[in-house]
Amino acid sequence: MTASIPMRSVVIFDLDGVLVDSHEVMGRAFAAAYAEVVGAGPPPFAEYQRHQGLYFPQIMRLMGLPLEMEEPFVRESYRLADQVPVVTGVPDLLRTLRARGLRLAVATGKAGPRARSLLTTLDLIQHFDHVVGSDEVVNAKPAPDIVLRALTLLDADPDAAVMVGDAPADIRSARAAGVIAVGATWATVDEADLLSARPDLVIHSPGDLLPVCPPVSVPGRR
Repeated sequence: MTASIPMRSVVIFDLDGVLVDSHEVMGRAFAAAYAEVVGAGPPPFAEYQRHQGLYFPQIMRLMGLPLEMEEPFVRESYRLADQVPVVTGVPDLLRTLRARGLRLAVATGKAGPRARSLLTTLDLIQHFDHVVGSDEVVNAKPAPDIVLRALTLLDADPDAAVMVGDAPADIRSARAAGVIAVGATWATVDEADLLSARPDLVIHSPGDLLPVCPPVSVPGRR
């Protein structure tokens, strides 16, 4: 399957479920926000997870939950950030891609400041040329805006890029932007749901991305 994917010089990553496995910490933040704003009772985190990839206010509207949950959810997310595990193999992948001359960006359902803060806390921020959050575009995923914004910042055309995501919203956003959509299964909430979005390529570990991202040739270099 990799043979059908042309060489690319730009990789755009989703954050949660791709670079970090944040589901356990996210669940704690969601439970705290639900208890504070809604009250007693089991928080519907499983339903929340089914909407991964979307911006938090979008998810609240889809679930019929108060938008006021965003403030305590974000507060708890910041407090717990140092407990979010980086996916095994991701630091090596990012270092290798940079060494090969590829440019990297993050396009996430999180707000930009929170995404950049998390990446800084986890010592990953230095690998990325740009980090774009859903609050920094007009339309969040599955619209193409966030991917197109990353491409503009990177001064790259869609046919030079792949996007790696773990949710249908990521795949649809990449496709709508004209970018090769890569489905990452290692920390996805629902692999069947991801595959139903028909990504162009499916990878099961971070290192599986390397064969489709060979070193970038620089004009004039031999």
